[in-house]
Amino acid sequence: MAMTGAVAYFSSVPEAPADGILKLSVLSKADTAANKVDLGVGAYRDDQGKPWVLPVIRTAEQRVASDANGNHEYLGVGGLPALTSGAQKLIFGADSPAIGEKRVYSIQTISGTGANMVAAVFLKQFKQPADAAVYISKPTWGNHRSILETAGHEVREYRYCNYDTLGLDISGMLQDLRAAPRGQIILLHACAHNPTGIDPTAEQWQQIADVMRERNHFPLFDCAYQGFATGDVDKDAYAIRLFVSRGFELLVAESFAKNMGLYGERTGCLHVVTGTPELLPPVASQLNRLSRATISTASAYGAKLAGVVLQDPALYAEWLDNMRVMSRRIELMRQGLRDRLRDLGTPGDWDHVTRQIGMFSFTGLTKPQVDELREKHHLYMTDDGRISVAGLNSGNIDYVARAIDAVVRAGH
Repeated sequence: MAMTGAVAYFSSVPEAPADGILKLSVLSKADTAANKVDLGVGAYRDDQGKPWVLPVIRTAEQRVASDANGNHEYLGVGGLPALTSGAQKLIFGADSPAIGEKRVYSIQTISGTGANMVAAVFLKQFKQPADAAVYISKPTWGNHRSILETAGHEVREYRYCNYDTLGLDISGMLQDLRAAPRGQIILLHACAHNPTGIDPTAEQWQQIADVMRERNHFPLFDCAYQGFATGDVDKDAYAIRLFVSRGFELLVAESFAKNMGLYGERTGCLHVVTGTPELLPPVASQLNRLSRATISTASAYGAKLAGVVLQDPALYAEWLDNMRVMSRRIELMRQGLRDRLRDLGTPGDWDHVTRQIGMFSFTGLTKPQVDELREKHHLYMTDDGRISVAGLNSGNIDYVARAIDAVVRAGH
């Protein structure tokens, strides 16, 4: 029975702003057109447009299922050691001095989102100075701001994308990092920047590290695409390992959603590197406390699958091959889209499509063009013109290129 008379307890709760990605997904699912193409979903698809369970994960599933000692007991508060120790070596390198010096602690999280949230809450409680803001790239993954503000941080932006060239605005980025007060927290994408696909070069990462050391900024890395970006796990970890070698203390949020295809299993880790071994136990204890307070213990199934892959040399090698398959297909789709737009004579320079890297491409299409693509051509992408290149395949890439050509020409 509905209440009457008294003021409703929830009467002051406003409706939250709609999440752009989730809203796009709802619109796409409601569209029954035969020629619909969804380029909004941030998940890998094979050349038939289907989700791809990695063959190595199929093997890991069989191994976990046939384990006579398998059970459904709670994991320890830090997570599954097979996952956390393997993930640690993956991020920092098996021969990492920081690991050898016992300056690294890794805790299992609810994928990369959970890792970002645990990091955000931890930093809110212990950041120095206490009024430090968190700086995010402009643009960044849509959930970063929400996570950080929910944890109570002031969020500011640094320049990242040059919207004229659709490349990195390195001069603007360095200027903003220099202009920020000393000791701010800088959120950096380790590889395959989301949503732009624009990554700094090795030389530019050196420049970024120089400025951050000069200004005593704290690095918070988000690593959601290691191995998926270039097909090379070591190359994709370059920035993180550089900062560790330069003596930075830092946090790294890591996800296995994309590179192992464990999207719904929510498998991830949060790693911390301290300046000395003595600093690690209290930091680890606080991360454990936060994890216990929010999720009690992490989920086991995805962790077991990832742990099997990371700890078995043969399966690990197969996983690297699986990632190269995904990375190569995305690379071919980038080349295919660029070449078709060139062949059509589509106005503009489309080389940025192949200069960018990873799952996403920042096309440079305007919101009116994005709206027209959705309404007239049943082509779905985010309002800022970001597409998931993994959504392209040999069956739809010609149609997508012609649709983009049509709306771009209409605007000229």
